[in-house]
Amino acid sequence: MEVAVLQMQVAFGQPEKNIAKLHRLAAQAMEQQPDVLLLPELWLTGFYPQPIRSYADDNGQQACALLSALAQEYRVNVVGGTIPSLLGDKVFNTSYIFDRQGQLITTYQKTHLFSPSGEDEDFTAGDKLITFTLDGVKCGILVCYDVRFPEAARQLALEGISLLFIPAAWPLKRLTHWHTLTRARAIENQLFVVTCNAAGTDGGDQKLAGHSAIIDPWGEILAEAGAEETILQGNIQLAIQTKIRETINVFRDRRPSLYKKTPI
Repeated sequence: MEVAVLQMQVAFGQPEKNIAKLHRLAAQAMEQQPDVLLLPELWLTGFYPQPIRSYADDNGQQACALLSALAQEYRVNVVGGTIPSLLGDKVFNTSYIFDRQGQLITTYQKTHLFSPSGEDEDFTAGDKLITFTLDGVKCGILVCYDVRFPEAARQLALEGISLLFIPAAWPLKRLTHWHTLTRARAIENQLFVVTCNAAGTDGGDQKLAGHSAIIDPWGEILAEAGAEETILQGNIQLAIQTKIRETINVFRDRRPSLYKKTPI
């Protein structure tokens, strides 16, 4: 499976400018005919203008129409990063995922909100993890802060995914954490991890890390971007996962009865 990661430098609070950039980067990426396009977290608005409700897309209608058309035009699967989506009186940090025919196949609402920045005050957390299938490959998705919660990635792995997508708006000052956590999720769950972090700065002039990557189930980095806006492309050879799980079968050796203690 060929993937193209659109590491965008998102214009803060300027949706139209970001839409134009998405079209440009997607057209450039499709010259290599990837199977999947992956976008960063909050690519439409940046992370994140206030009040976010004023920038939220009503039920994701604008973003869905745009991403569906993109998928149809290029006959490519689209893992649409996230946008602020307004449902009723609540705003969710939402990912929309489309198949090659432009059909919406699933939606994920970010489940862990970054309380140090107040994200939990402006957004509502989703309440479920999801899996989906692209070209016969079972996939999962987590968003940015979600990656700090190993239980979430393990649950997706237990549901049989081979590929985990992680869109993010991760800061440069915690780049070491980004590298460590994303590789750990790949190694401990023996799956491919494809990350798409934003570039540039967020609304508070905090530098974003970039460094999107394609990581194999051994934790080896197959491809990695720098800090600037770029398109990262790479090939995922799923047979590697089977060989790794035959060599060290951590799922066979798990002892679930030990892990069911009452949470603190």
